[in-house]
Amino acid sequence: MEHQIDRKQLYKTLAVVVLPISLQQLISSSLSLVDNLMIGSMGEAELAAVGLATQFYFIHWMMLFGFSSGCNTFLSQFYGTGDWKNFRKVVGFVILVALCGGTCFFLGALLFPTQIMSIFTDDPLTIQLGAQYIRTGSPCFLCIAINVPFTAALRVSEQATIPLRNSTIAFFGNTFLNYVFIFGKFGFPVMGVKGAALATVCCRIIEVSLTLFAVFVRKNKVAAPLKEFFGWNRNFVVRVVKNCIPTTINETMWAAATAAYNAAYGHLPVTAFAAVQAANTVLNMFTMAIYSLGDGMMILVGQELGRRKFERAYNLAKEIIKVSLGVAAFAGVLLFIMSGPISGLFNFTEEGLSLLRKILMVYSFTLILKLYDGIHITGTLRAGGDTKFAMFCELGTMWLVGVPLVFLGALYLGLPVYWVVLMSAMEEVVKAMILSWRFLSKKWVNNVIRGIESVDNL
Repeated sequence: MEHQIDRKQLYKTLAVVVLPISLQQLISSSLSLVDNLMIGSMGEAELAAVGLATQFYFIHWMMLFGFSSGCNTFLSQFYGTGDWKNFRKVVGFVILVALCGGTCFFLGALLFPTQIMSIFTDDPLTIQLGAQYIRTGSPCFLCIAINVPFTAALRVSEQATIPLRNSTIAFFGNTFLNYVFIFGKFGFPVMGVKGAALATVCCRIIEVSLTLFAVFVRKNKVAAPLKEFFGWNRNFVVRVVKNCIPTTINETMWAAATAAYNAAYGHLPVTAFAAVQAANTVLNMFTMAIYSLGDGMMILVGQELGRRKFERAYNLAKEIIKVSLGVAAFAGVLLFIMSGPISGLFNFTEEGLSLLRKILMVYSFTLILKLYDGIHITGTLRAGGDTKFAMFCELGTMWLVGVPLVFLGALYLGLPVYWVVLMSAMEEVVKAMILSWRFLSKKWVNNVIRGIESVDNL
C-alpha cells in the first residue's frame, strides 16, 4: 500500500534529512551557551545586559524565520515535483525581502541602541552595556539576510550537511574570537560585552561567505545565473506572500511575546533575570536540536503534498510525531538529570545557582509539551500551508494566556521566578489541545503550488 509508511525507511530518511539540521541547531545553541558562559564570568550584570540586548536580534531572527518558513512550504513542494525553476525564484524572493528588512534593523541598531535597550529595562548600567552590544553587532543583520534563504534552500534540497559544516566552522571561530576579544588576549584590549558582539560579527561574515562559496563557486544544484532567482509575476508573488504573511506575523509576535516575558523578568532583581537568561540558553540547546524534527516534517510531508499524495502525507506526519514525542521525553529526563551539573558551569552567586537549578527542573517537566506544540506549528501545519490557523493558535495562546500570567506572577503577585516560569507553561497546555484537534481534522492537508507549477512565463 502506497499510503503506508515503512518505518525503517523513515528512520533512515530522518537520519539523512534531520540529523545534520539537528547537529547544526545544537552547534548554534552551543555558541550561545559559550557566549553566555564567557560573558557570565564577568558578572551577572553583563550577562543580563547581553540577554536583553539579544532580544532585538531575536525579534529580527524570528521575523526572517517566519517569512522564510512560509516560503519553505513552496520550496518543499516544488522540490517534490522537481520544479527547479520556481524553486530558485522562491529563494530569490526571500533574499530580496530579507535584505530590505535586515537593512531596517541594521540602521536601527546602529543609530538608536540606547533607545532600544530602554524598552527592555530601566537599569542604567544594563542599558549602557546592552547598547554597546547592539551597535557593535549591527552588521549581523545583513549577513543573516543572505545566509538564511540559501541555508533553507540547501536543507530542503536534502543538502543539510553544507550548512552544518559552515556552522561548525563558525562555532569554533566564534569561541576563539570570544576568548580573544572579551578577555583581551594576544595583544587585544579587554572589550567585554563589546568583544562578544564583535566576535559574532566576524563569524557571521565567515559563515555567509562559506555558504555563497558552496553554492556558486562549487556549482551546487541550487546555483544558477542570477536572473533565474528573479522575474516573478503577480500570481507568483501573491501566492507566496499570502502564505508568508501569517508565518511572519506569527514568528514576529511570538518573538515580541518572548521579549515581553523578558521585559517582565527584567524588572525582577538582576540575579533572578540572569538565572532565567542562563536557563533559557540551556533550554535552547535541547529545543533547537529537537525542533529540527519540525524542519524534517516540513520537508518530507511537504514533498508528499506537492505530489498530491495526501493520505500518505498524513500518515507520514503521524509517524514523525511519534518519533518526536519519544525524543522529547528523553530530552526532558536528560535535562532533569543534568540540571545540577549544568548550573555549576555559571559563575553565579549561591542564590543565582539555586534559582537556575529550579528553573531548569521546571523546564524539564514542560519540555515535551513545548516541543509537541512547536513541531505542529513549524512542521505539520506549515507543510500544508495552514499558516493562518497556526498564527491564530500560537498568538492567541501566547498573548491571552502566557504573557498575562507572566506579568501577573512577576509584577503583581511577586512570586519566585521559577513559579512564574511554571505559570507561563499553561500556554503550552492550551495550545496542545487546539493543535491536536486541528491535526486530526486533516484541514491542514493541502497542496499550495497547484496553478503555479504549470505556468511557463514565471
